[in-house]
Amino acid sequence: MLIIPLAAMPSQKVSVLLAGQNCQINVYQKTTGLYLDLAINNAPIKSGMLCLDRILLIRHPYLGFIGDLAFFDMQGTSDPTYEGLGSRYRFTYIEASDL
Repeated sequence: MLIIPLAAMPSQKVSVLLAGQNCQINVYQKTTGLYLDLAINNAPIKSGMLCLDRILLIRHPYLGFIGDLAFFDMQGTSDPTYEGLGSRYRFTYIEASDL
């Protein structure tokens, strides 16, 4: 697993290389929860994913993403909110071999 650093901000974009994939990740808070969009080489893979504690976000290999992404609450089992990003809530990349 690899921790992807995020800041405690309500909206942010991160570019990161994961398993040779040039990923663009957009994380944003809405009144209904924390959401995530994923693109590889600026081509959308999945958008508007509700981020929940310890739940894989991609889940479908046919989408073409190698591995998966998930949030982990380090102080319990609450779903992530932007205020705890980078501290309480860890955003992780899980390699395909670990799934």
